[in-house]
Amino acid sequence: MKTPVFKGSCVAIVTPFKNDFVDFEKFGELIEEQLSEGTSAIVVCGTTGEASTQSIPEHLATVEYCIKQVKGRVPVIAGTGSNDTAHALLMSQSAEKSGADALLMVTPYYNKCSQAGLIKHYTYIADRVNIPIVLYNVPSRTGLSFTADTYYELSKHPRINGTKEASSNMGLIAATREKCGDDLNIWSGNDSEILPIMSMGGLGVISVAANIIPGEIAKICELFLNSDIAGSQELFLKYIPLMDALFMDVNPIPVKTAMNIMGKKVGHLRMPLCDMSDSQVEKLKGVMIRHHIILQRCLKVDIDEAIVSDGGKDENI
Repeated sequence: MKTPVFKGSCVAIVTPFKNDFVDFEKFGELIEEQLSEGTSAIVVCGTTGEASTQSIPEHLATVEYCIKQVKGRVPVIAGTGSNDTAHALLMSQSAEKSGADALLMVTPYYNKCSQAGLIKHYTYIADRVNIPIVLYNVPSRTGLSFTADTYYELSKHPRINGTKEASSNMGLIAATREKCGDDLNIWSGNDSEILPIMSMGGLGVISVAANIIPGEIAKICELFLNSDIAGSQELFLKYIPLMDALFMDVNPIPVKTAMNIMGKKVGHLRMPLCDMSDSQVEKLKGVMIRHHIILQRCLKVDIDEAIVSDGGKDENI
């Protein structure tokens, strides 16, 4: 049995930008909010953190800042995946040197390697780091999925701790649990699948919605882990409309939009990501009002104010 990197809710935290640089002051505020709301771990520089448009120095500086701000209060999991094994190793060793507690590593994208290639890729890196690795299966973005047999082979490695499962393939997750048991911890990679995955032995979620409702996502997981299934289910179902709304456009477009609506001033998106349509923004605001995240008067808030004020809206490459 492998001790999990965390149990409960882990936020895939956004990266705030100002004048097209990381706004570290704001980032520190976001981290402190997460810790005060019961978040169990933080993923830094993941998909939600727009790592794909960060330079290597900026990426590593963001990881290092998060680690120093957290000060060991919860695990910090650094996103270090790449379609280039050598680059992934460089990022992973750098994150480890900075003090990361674990690594989140997406399957190689675009190359479209075989299952044997996946095993070689992850084993090569796991043999050369000394902290746990969380695999990340998101075929909608990468065009590649683990099989249960590949999960089983990778689960034999002592430093491959678990997987963030965002495939929405419940059959794959069930087969993986049957083959791997407690040798591969599983976390939901989609907020809308927290309960289905936890019902098969999952230990929580790496969450986008926790940027908006950190306490509630933490509570959903806490109740389930404490065997209050009915209470967890009630809270989970209550927030399904919000979870769905946060994926009405490509992540992290809706979640950063929502945070700016809330007045959190997380800044612009980096191209090629771009703003939601006006109709999408109004729909998102409506869901946020329904869940008492903002008040009715916020429908009149000009969302561009939170973005344009950072000077980076149209100068973000």
